[in-house]
Amino acid sequence: MMKVAVSAKGTTLDAVVDPLFGRAENFVVVETDTMTCRSVANENKARSGGAGIQSAQMLAHAGARVVLTGNCGPNAHRTLQAAGIDVVVGCTGTVGEIIERFKAGDLRSASAPNVESHAGMSGRRGR
Repeated sequence: MMKVAVSAKGTTLDAVVDPLFGRAENFVVVETDTMTCRSVANENKARSGGAGIQSAQMLAHAGARVVLTGNCGPNAHRTLQAAGIDVVVGCTGTVGEIIERFKAGDLRSASAPNVESHAGMSGRRGR
Protein backbone atom coordinates (compact mmCIF):
# COMPACT_ATOMS: atom_id res chain seq x y z
CA MET A 1 0.00 0.00 0.00
CA MET A 2 1.38 3.37 -1.01
CA LYS A 3 -0.03 6.87 -0.64
CA VAL A 4 0.52 9.04 -3.69
CA ALA A 5 -0.45 12.73 -3.65
CA VAL A 6 -1.47 14.44 -6.88
CA SER A 7 -1.79 18.22 -7.25
CA ALA A 8 -5.33 18.68 -8.56
CA LYS A 9 -7.87 21.28 -9.61
CA GLY A 10 -10.65 19.16 -8.10
CA THR A 11 -11.21 16.59 -5.40
CA THR A 12 -11.68 13.22 -7.16
CA LEU A 13 -9.90 10.80 -9.49
CA ASP A 14 -11.60 12.62 -12.38
CA ALA A 15 -10.03 15.97 -11.42
CA VAL A 16 -7.49 17.55 -13.76
CA VAL A 17 -3.88 17.60 -12.53
CA ASP A 18 -2.96 21.10 -11.35
CA PRO A 19 0.30 22.16 -13.03
CA LEU A 20 1.33 24.01 -9.86
CA PHE A 21 2.55 22.26 -6.74
CA GLY A 22 2.75 24.78 -3.91
CA ARG A 23 -0.24 26.76 -5.13
CA ALA A 24 -2.35 23.81 -6.30
CA GLU A 25 -6.05 24.04 -5.48
CA ASN A 26 -6.09 20.60 -3.82
CA PHE A 27 -4.12 17.43 -3.38
CA VAL A 28 -5.82 14.10 -4.02
CA VAL A 29 -4.14 11.44 -1.88
CA VAL A 30 -4.60 8.01 -3.45
CA GLU A 31 -3.96 4.57 -1.95
CA THR A 32 -2.49 2.87 -5.02
CA ASP A 33 -3.57 -0.66 -4.03
CA THR A 34 -7.26 0.14 -3.65
CA MET A 35 -7.53 3.41 -5.62
CA THR A 36 -9.40 4.94 -2.70
CA CYS A 37 -8.72 8.60 -2.34
CA ARG A 38 -9.27 11.60 -0.16
CA SER A 39 -8.90 15.24 -0.99
CA VAL A 40 -6.82 17.68 1.01
CA ALA A 41 -7.57 21.36 0.36
CA ASN A 42 -4.36 23.32 -0.09
CA GLU A 43 -4.59 26.03 2.53
CA ASN A 44 -1.15 27.25 1.44
CA LYS A 45 -2.13 28.31 -2.09
CA ALA A 46 -2.67 31.98 -1.18
CA ARG A 47 0.43 32.41 1.01
CA SER A 48 2.65 35.34 0.10
CA GLY A 49 5.70 33.08 0.33
CA GLY A 50 6.70 29.57 1.30
CA ALA A 51 3.67 27.89 -0.28
CA GLY A 52 5.73 25.06 -1.75
CA ILE A 53 7.55 24.33 1.51
CA GLN A 54 4.33 24.39 3.54
CA SER A 55 2.52 22.20 1.00
CA ALA A 56 5.41 19.71 1.05
CA GLN A 57 5.31 19.55 4.85
CA MET A 58 1.53 19.06 4.79
CA LEU A 59 1.86 16.09 2.42
CA ALA A 60 4.65 14.58 4.53
CA HIS A 61 2.29 14.70 7.52
CA ALA A 62 -0.43 13.10 5.38
CA GLY A 63 1.86 10.12 4.77
CA ALA A 64 2.48 10.65 1.04
CA ARG A 65 5.45 8.69 -0.35
CA VAL A 66 5.24 10.15 -3.88
CA VAL A 67 4.00 13.46 -5.31
CA LEU A 68 2.76 13.69 -8.90
CA THR A 69 2.52 17.26 -10.20
CA GLY A 70 3.09 19.49 -13.19
CA ASN A 71 5.85 21.69 -11.81
CA CYS A 72 7.88 21.81 -8.62
CA GLY A 73 10.24 24.59 -7.55
CA PRO A 74 13.54 24.22 -5.72
CA ASN A 75 12.36 24.88 -2.15
CA ALA A 76 9.42 22.49 -2.39
CA HIS A 77 11.55 19.88 -4.15
CA ARG A 78 14.22 20.08 -1.42
CA THR A 79 11.59 19.82 1.34
CA LEU A 80 9.90 16.82 -0.32
CA GLN A 81 13.22 15.03 -0.81
CA ALA A 82 14.23 15.72 2.81
CA ALA A 83 10.96 14.07 3.88
CA GLY A 84 11.74 11.01 1.75
CA ILE A 85 9.01 11.81 -0.78
CA ASP A 86 9.70 11.13 -4.47
CA VAL A 87 8.65 13.89 -6.87
CA VAL A 88 7.40 13.32 -10.41
CA VAL A 89 6.96 16.44 -12.56
CA GLY A 90 5.46 17.00 -16.01
CA CYS A 91 2.19 15.28 -15.08
CA THR A 92 -0.93 16.10 -17.10
CA GLY A 93 -4.38 14.59 -17.55
CA THR A 94 -6.66 13.48 -14.73
CA VAL A 95 -5.64 12.23 -11.30
CA GLY A 96 -6.86 8.72 -12.16
CA GLU A 97 -4.96 8.68 -15.48
CA ILE A 98 -1.69 9.84 -13.93
CA ILE A 99 -2.00 7.33 -11.07
CA GLU A 100 -2.46 4.51 -13.61
CA ARG A 101 0.63 5.71 -15.50
CA PHE A 102 2.55 5.75 -12.21
CA LYS A 103 1.41 2.23 -11.33
CA ALA A 104 2.42 1.02 -14.80
CA GLY A 105 5.96 2.35 -14.24
CA ASP A 106 5.70 4.99 -16.97
CA LEU A 107 6.79 7.89 -14.74
CA ARG A 108 10.21 8.70 -13.30
CA SER A 109 11.16 10.73 -10.24
CA ALA A 110 12.69 14.15 -10.85
CA SER A 111 16.18 14.54 -9.43
CA ALA A 112 15.87 18.34 -9.55
CA PRO A 113 13.15 21.03 -9.65
CA ASN A 114 11.79 21.91 -13.08
CA VAL A 115 10.89 25.57 -12.42
CA GLU A 116 12.45 28.52 -10.59
CA SER A 117 11.45 29.67 -7.11
CA HIS A 118 8.08 31.46 -6.95
CA ALA A 119 7.14 30.30 -10.46
CA GLY A 120 3.47 29.89 -9.52
CA MET A 121 2.98 33.36 -8.06
CA SER A 122 2.18 35.35 -11.19
CA GLY A 123 -1.31 35.09 -12.58
CA ARG A 124 -2.79 33.22 -9.61
CA ARG A 125 -3.71 36.17 -7.41
CA GLY A 126 -7.38 36.96 -7.08
CA ARG A 127 -8.63 33.69 -8.55
